[in-house]
Amino acid sequence: MFTGIIEGVGRLAAREHRGGDVRFTFATGTLPWLHAGDADVRLGESIAVNGVCLTVVGFDADGFQADASTETLALTTLGDLPVDAALNLERAMRPSDRLGGHLVSGHVDGIGRVLSVHADARAQRWRFAAPATLLKYIAKKGSICVDGVSLTVNDVDADGFEVALIPHTVANTRFAQTVAGDAVNLEIDLVARYVERLLGAREAEAGT
Repeated sequence: MFTGIIEGVGRLAAREHRGGDVRFTFATGTLPWLHAGDADVRLGESIAVNGVCLTVVGFDADGFQADASTETLALTTLGDLPVDAALNLERAMRPSDRLGGHLVSGHVDGIGRVLSVHADARAQRWRFAAPATLLKYIAKKGSICVDGVSLTVNDVDADGFEVALIPHTVANTRFAQTVAGDAVNLEIDLVARYVERLLGAREAEAGT
């Protein structure tokens, strides 16, 4: 599990095609890593890359490697990201961590797109298009995860949703290099998904 609070901005250092899927090499950039004295990195641990939960299969002082299946490549933006692209990075949360954002699984539900970016005092208003299948789960003042970043929805309509980004968020995530037209990974709030499932089960029971 993750919190949607980005710990560092890295980059895609390399991609290697292996039998139909891909092994990525990620440079960890500003993510606290081995050179910062963090020696508890382990093979098999999970790291969210632009909101996609990946498993560490190798690492060194500069970064780590992770494999992506054909499904991950098809259903997230990782399949089309160019080498040197900026990446939001978050290591999996510990049980003792503060939950500063919201519970994020790292399982991307769909791909959205940046529609517009407008200044709003010192903040920025960002508007995103989202697939119709996901919009029903997005609620005003609810939570949404965009490229791994936990955000609060300011508004939502039939075409998409809007959030406000404070200067700190823009400066410390890949949003500093994201522009209108770019694709983004979306993960809906876990609570919305489970509420729908529970209601569906209740309706099914009532109909029997």
